[in-house]
Amino acid sequence: MLQVKNVTFGYSKTKVLKAIDFKVKAGENLAIIGESGSGKSTLLKLIYGEYDLKQGNIFWKDEEILGPKYNLVVGYDFMKYVTQEFDLMPFTTVAENIGKFLSNFYPVEKQERTKELIEVVELEAFANTKVKLLSGGQKQRVAIARALAKQPEILLLDEPFSHIDNFQKQGLRRNVFNYLKAKNIACIVATHDRNDVLGFADQIIVLNESEIIAKDTPQNLYKNPKLPLIASFFSEFNVIEPYGIVYAHHIKIVDKSDLKAVVKRSYFNGNSWLVEAIYNSGSIIVEHHIELEKEKLICLKVLT
Repeated sequence: MLQVKNVTFGYSKTKVLKAIDFKVKAGENLAIIGESGSGKSTLLKLIYGEYDLKQGNIFWKDEEILGPKYNLVVGYDFMKYVTQEFDLMPFTTVAENIGKFLSNFYPVEKQERTKELIEVVELEAFANTKVKLLSGGQKQRVAIARALAKQPEILLLDEPFSHIDNFQKQGLRRNVFNYLKAKNIACIVATHDRNDVLGFADQIIVLNESEIIAKDTPQNLYKNPKLPLIASFFSEFNVIEPYGIVYAHHIKIVDKSDLKAVVKRSYFNGNSWLVEAIYNSGSIIVEHHIELEKEKLICLKVLT
């Protein structure tokens, strides 16, 4: 189990993180979300031991995570950290990068393990390609596979799919997160992408202005967002009195209602249209099945 206890940290007098406290069990997937500058990446680096802590403690099981003052080499064997910089060996192949830290005393096992991880990150066609010839997204996949090579007990991921093409992301997410569950590997993911979270995270931490403002399951945070910041992570939303925070798909256009608005413009959104309308001198977003003409008067119903 990872325990982060009352961690406060800053690069200067300004605190980047304040009184951060949470736990992550073996095999659990924890997502950290928040705006840019909220401290997500800094928190991962502290957990990995890149910085020294002056206030608070971090433990994996009974071992305290310490910074460079105490460790000549940053990091621990039981923990791997995948950053957005990748840190790969460009002049060796994908298979060689992944197998670098596996023992040569067991060549068959090494080959099988390397093949397994290449399949997890869907790079079978590039196994013998030098890393320098890969795209950014492919390099990111190699970095994930290499981090998994020695089967760590906990994996830290910073925007793990940010460089990967959209058409490849969904299958890759399923592969990686299902693999972590199957191997009982704890995972902490810092992300801006709700698709990294909704189907996979057991818990979500929301960081804002250096502090944890919410911690709950994805389902509970999605269904009951207490703040606009939380709702904005999941979908288009509005703040409508007396209803509070209302997602665009929870507003329906009906024939008659006391809630009236005037269409400003419509945006194609795949299976639906997002209709921007003027309501009470402000803009709201409504999900509808067809495009609506500008200046059209519409009646609205909020689904509760």
